[in-house]
Amino acid sequence: MDTILPVMQAVIALGIFNVWLLRFGKPTQWRGGTARTLKEEFAVYGLPPWFMWVVGFLKLLCATLLIAGIWVPALAKPAAAGLAVLMLGAVVMHFKVKDPLMRALPAFTMLVLCAIVLVAERAAI
Repeated sequence: MDTILPVMQAVIALGIFNVWLLRFGKPTQWRGGTARTLKEEFAVYGLPPWFMWVVGFLKLLCATLLIAGIWVPALAKPAAAGLAVLMLGAVVMHFKVKDPLMRALPAFTMLVLCAIVLVAERAAI
């Protein structure tokens, strides 16, 4: 787990950075409902615009803490827990709008990876 756990943390964080920084206003096949951007996606879910900014801030914060957790392991579990809760919310929103299961796959995958980080024990250095 010495190598696998930090790699998983990096993969999770880079995925979050990709969605919230690089693909924020771009269409993807994973957007909920008929949304083409994150703003539209939150509207499809029936959530207010300010909530998108709160979720985005929390996801980026947790992703940053996951990266920092590679060097400061005490940060990894709280960051993974926060992201797990947010990813569970994303999966629920996809089900709420009756998206095909495949659209929830990225959020579900991130949820599983966060759960692994939560339960994994880092070997003593």
